[in-house]
Amino acid sequence: MLANILGLIAVALCWGFTNPFIKRGSKGLEDVTRQYKQSPWWKRQTAELYYLLTRWQYIIPLVINLSGSAVYYKTLGESDLSIAVPIANSLTLALTILAGVFLGEELGSKATMMGIALVFLGVMLCTTATLTSQ
Repeated sequence: MLANILGLIAVALCWGFTNPFIKRGSKGLEDVTRQYKQSPWWKRQTAELYYLLTRWQYIIPLVINLSGSAVYYKTLGESDLSIAVPIANSLTLALTILAGVFLGEELGSKATMMGIALVFLGVMLCTTATLTSQ
């Protein structure tokens, strides 16, 4: 069970810390979309895809994020769903906010910081309860 919890934490790290980097790596995509606005849909889609696939700032975080998804599906098959899904998703949200702050985005209000702290506290309570019940 400890391996599953560590796997879920690894998933949250992969997803949470890469989300802001994927967002940052896709900057400029709007310009490509505007440039091909009058073109057929397939031409615009091809240009957008080419733009994204040729930017390492987008590809590297995406590959890390997708590797987190592979670990998630493996761990999900071996874990209790009532614990696995909340742990992975709540930690992902909190870590996305923290990674965004690391990249210079606004943290938000004191309520946001309190929410992040409560997410971590809740995950600790869930994992402790799960580990002690085994």
